[in-house]
Amino acid sequence: MSAAKGPRGRLPVVLRNPAFGAVWIAQVLTQASARMFQVGIVWWLVQYAAESEPGLASGAFLAVSTLPAVALAPVVAAVIARNPYRSVLAVAAAAAGLVAACTAAWAFTTPLPMGVAYGAALLISGCQALFDPCLTTSVPELVDDADIEAATGFELSTQSLAGLAGGLLGPLVVDAWGLPGIVAGCAGAYLLAAGLIGVTRFPGTAPRGTGAEGTRDGGAAAQLAEKPAPGSEQHAAPRRTLRRILAEMPFIRRVLLCFAAANVFTTAVFVVMPLYTASVLRADGATVALLEASLGIGTLAGSFTGGRLPGRPTSVGAVCLGLMAASFALPGILADRTAYAAAMVVAGWCVGAVGVRFVAFFQRLVPPADKPGFFAVMQSLLGATFPLASLLFGVLGDQISPRTLCLVQAIGLVPVAIALWWTGARGNAADERTYSPDTGATATAVAQPPGAAGSEESPSGQDPGHVPSDATTATATATAEGGAR
Repeated sequence: MSAAKGPRGRLPVVLRNPAFGAVWIAQVLTQASARMFQVGIVWWLVQYAAESEPGLASGAFLAVSTLPAVALAPVVAAVIARNPYRSVLAVAAAAAGLVAACTAAWAFTTPLPMGVAYGAALLISGCQALFDPCLTTSVPELVDDADIEAATGFELSTQSLAGLAGGLLGPLVVDAWGLPGIVAGCAGAYLLAAGLIGVTRFPGTAPRGTGAEGTRDGGAAAQLAEKPAPGSEQHAAPRRTLRRILAEMPFIRRVLLCFAAANVFTTAVFVVMPLYTASVLRADGATVALLEASLGIGTLAGSFTGGRLPGRPTSVGAVCLGLMAASFALPGILADRTAYAAAMVVAGWCVGAVGVRFVAFFQRLVPPADKPGFFAVMQSLLGATFPLASLLFGVLGDQISPRTLCLVQAIGLVPVAIALWWTGARGNAADERTYSPDTGATATAVAQPPGAAGSEESPSGQDPGHVPSDATTATATATAEGGAR
């Protein structure tokens, strides 16, 4: 596929490349639907379905929704590596659409049992956990080499907007049309996405196992694959185990543990938010949508401004965690919708700022050969805390007031912020010397839940040095998602 010339060449890649444009629309449809389904069902459980234990019901639902992205990571990697990208994307979207359509048909005829809603969430999340990383991996197959960076940036930024749109629509659709309406909407969006991908021609596809998949010149790539690069036998380093990678990077290991601990308190916002709206503010789905939008807008702002913050990454991270603790404490002290929305903007900004600084920090500090394994460990470690936080705060939400839960979130972040600052002070000279704030803040943080688009370990040909920013945003919250996700 040759690059576009003249005025057409100045158009965004999504307009001048029909194949990428169709897949991008499918991405927006699926990711907005997944987020709308998740937020909408949580609001349905809290406001309408779970009368006795809404906290446990919503926390368990969020845990179920995020498990596939963590538990199925090896399976997802194998499926993407062995099958054509278009087939994987189309089948994943179609399967999610069929599950949602069957669930909607059930909900239209009779009240839907909560167990069925949980099962549907598990299946749809599993399909989305397959769709998202495959979509990111397929970008080099869809666009010219010169457009890869633009296409990847476009995909990562729009997935954040898709999640924001889904979070806005979820509670509003539930209040307007109930559970059948939201599930039917998700079914239609997923099936439309599957149809778009099914009629889209992926240029340069080749059967897996030929060594030419994902390229535009399959024959040449296959020939090159048969010939090792000069000196590669002498210079190729053996792939190290994940345990050894972390064992040899104690400073980064401590940083990851700090963020894993922070995630337990930050990702709980998705349990606390609907409980707070229903029992403290006595408001409807429009307020949940407002709070979701506040968090998402703050995250986007933080992703664009976080790179300009002065100081070492650990110092910036510690300050942001402290500021986030203060923002969580505000609705615990003052029961006011405007105050809560403002607090979510601040918390979201902290998410974006932390994500953009640390994704660049890790990219520069981790050796290139270790990046695939390192980011796989990071995603698993940070993503695994989301189900734990959902269940823990869900159970607590049935025992104590949501205002108290806000204070628990705030208090829990304080020692983590201190530990991160101490880690940076202890390892400053030896470990943060390679980071330059002027050149390091080049990544973009995206607010997505665990399992959002862009698996960082791509056995199917993705550059191992590229890590989608949503993997790092799990360090704060998952919008979700989710670290905010």
